[in-house]
Amino acid sequence: MSTILDTIVAHKRQEVASRRELVPTKLLETSLYFNSQPLSLRKYLLREGGSGLIAEFKRKSPSKGWINQYAPVERTTLGYMQAGAAALSILTDAEFFGGKNEDLTTARRFNFCPILRKDFVVDEYQILEAKSIGADAVLLIAAVLTPQEIDTLGRLARSLGLEVLLEVHNGEELARSANADAVNLIGVNNRNLHDFSLSLDTSLALAEAIPSEFVKVSESGISTASAIGQLREAGYRGFLLGEAFMRHARPERACAALVQEIAALPKTETAVA
Repeated sequence: MSTILDTIVAHKRQEVASRRELVPTKLLETSLYFNSQPLSLRKYLLREGGSGLIAEFKRKSPSKGWINQYAPVERTTLGYMQAGAAALSILTDAEFFGGKNEDLTTARRFNFCPILRKDFVVDEYQILEAKSIGADAVLLIAAVLTPQEIDTLGRLARSLGLEVLLEVHNGEELARSANADAVNLIGVNNRNLHDFSLSLDTSLALAEAIPSEFVKVSESGISTASAIGQLREAGYRGFLLGEAFMRHARPERACAALVQEIAALPKTETAVA
């Protein structure tokens, strides 16, 4: 039985083919960002005393529709950074998440922290595109890519100076996809792809299975400082939050409030290679 992820990926392959015709690779390489030095998402998440938050700009989702259709990119993302987020995540998928490449480029102009391009990468063209619009890191989703595709796409990204966050949903995906030559960080998505249920138990169950050379990131279903404290105890150093902020009229204020609560958490010793 096909899932929403299958539908998204099928649409994305058609979309990429069309974009490649409109904007050839050679044109992407003329971008002022193409030869710039990206910031390290890994280093920003590991900063001593940092929040570890990857604050996401996300207008809508396939399961819930519009979340915050009119939130301004510049005010929201700059507010995230000023509030103490370690990094930004920008949804650039238009059809299912209401995003666009220009959202990321706008965020890049206003911010000096790492930016993750959040999209459904299925083609090398999207890696080059990510570099051209100002991204510092890209997301690869194990559920839609083979180990060989992860290796190819990840190595290309790293050759351009981009870091790679590999998203997994279960132990099988982790075991077949964790490739230190292609990936810098591993994110565990707490959302079940079949019924959209959320549980932090997904991250907690996989924590010890993630090799120590990867920075551990927990994604989705996180909304409280206590949850972040629990995840920190399990070894996670990155926490990706989108809807928890975006459902507020002023997402950046929700982010600032959470950062203050995180600062009050007991310090956790976490060893990362």
